[in-house]
Amino acid sequence: MIVMMDDDAVYKVCRAELDLEDPWGVPACARRVPLVRAGDGAAPRLSSEVAAYHDGRRVFVVFSVRDDHLVATHLEHDAPLWEEDVVEIFVAPESLERYFEIEVNPLGTTFDARVDSPRLERESMTVDRGWTCEGLRTAIRRTTIDGVVRVETVVLIPSAALGASCDSGTLWRANFYRIDRSPDGDEFSAWRPTGRTPPDFHVPRAFGTLLFE
Repeated sequence: MIVMMDDDAVYKVCRAELDLEDPWGVPACARRVPLVRAGDGAAPRLSSEVAAYHDGRRVFVVFSVRDDHLVATHLEHDAPLWEEDVVEIFVAPESLERYFEIEVNPLGTTFDARVDSPRLERESMTVDRGWTCEGLRTAIRRTTIDGVVRVETVVLIPSAALGASCDSGTLWRANFYRIDRSPDGDEFSAWRPTGRTPPDFHVPRAFGTLLFE
C-alpha cells in the first residue's frame, strides 16, 4: 500500500490538457519544484526544475535544466544514457518493490526499464531492460544564452503502460533526477535527496509521493 509522506515530499499532480502548440509550457496549476543535490540536498551548481500534470490518461513531466557543457552522444533507444547528461523519472504506481525507470537525454534518446527491488536496496534489485513503456513520447527544446544552454524536456507517460491509473485521489511514489556531466565535476540532482555517497538513484525509500487531483 502507498503511504502518504510529509507535505514537502508530496507533489500534487493537477489535471490539465497538453498544449500541442507549446508542449514545453507548464499549466498554471502545475508547481515547478527545484532539484537539489542527491547526496546532501544542497543547491546544485546549475539549476534544474521539474513539474508534472496529467489529463486523466497520461502523465506529463516537464524538466527545465541549465547546462554549460552538454555531454550527449547516445542516439539508440536503451543505450546507457546515465553515462552522459540525462534526466530521469522513477515511478512506483503500486509498490516500492517494483518501479519503472525512464530516462531522456538532451538529444531526445530514451531508456526505459522495469525494476524489481524486493529489499529496496540496489544489491537485491533486478532490472528488466526488455520492458517497454508503450506510447512513451518526448519533446526537447534547447536555447542558448551567454553560453549556457537551457534544455527543456517533456516526457509523456501513458498510465496504462505502467498498468496504473491516474484518477483523482490516486497515489504513486516517485522521484525525479538529473545527471550533469561536466569538466568542473559531475553533479547528481534529485527532487527527493537519496543521501547516498557515491551517488545512487536506486533508493526507493527516498521516493516522494505523487497525489493526482
